[in-house]
Amino acid sequence: MAFADSSMLLDYPFASALNHLLEAEPWARERLAPFAGATVSLATPPLPELRLSILADGRVAPSTDGAEPSLTLSLGPDALAALGRGEEHFMRAVQVTGNARLASEVMLLVRHLRWEPEEDLSRLVGDIAARRIVGLAREFAGWQFDAARRLAGSLVEYAVDERRLLVPRPELESLAAGVARLRDAIERLEKRIERMT
Repeated sequence: MAFADSSMLLDYPFASALNHLLEAEPWARERLAPFAGATVSLATPPLPELRLSILADGRVAPSTDGAEPSLTLSLGPDALAALGRGEEHFMRAVQVTGNARLASEVMLLVRHLRWEPEEDLSRLVGDIAARRIVGLAREFAGWQFDAARRLAGSLVEYAVDERRLLVPRPELESLAAGVARLRDAIERLEKRIERMT
């Protein structure tokens, strides 16, 4: 199958994954259905832009018409770091432009649609095994996140205290106050010189 654009390679799997979530939540499809025909663009530089069209039944499909998107969601460069700090930080890192009503519905879905891996896995291995596998995966992910957080904290501490690669916040604030005082003194001196001439 030939794709007109390299971004189409990402559009199809993303649309399939999103439709899988929408299949499990009829309320979500009902909220999207009134926007049938609208195109939503997801810009996540440096990755290619994803464009999805909303279908009449509330599902999505890759957009192939090249029309101007009704809604554009742009993830800033700090979005990944913000995601690690929590949902509210992540939502602030998303820039939304376009149809306000559609944006409101999409943001509601972003907040409330969740993948339940236990349910999908239980179809393959049974309920108990699925619960244990997901529990182990969550513990492992938590351990990885904690290790990454500790490593980042250690690197910052090393850069600030040991190598003095970074300036500690109190010193930086003191320097900023000193620069402000110096700027004010220079301005006063310039005014005195102006009066003398």
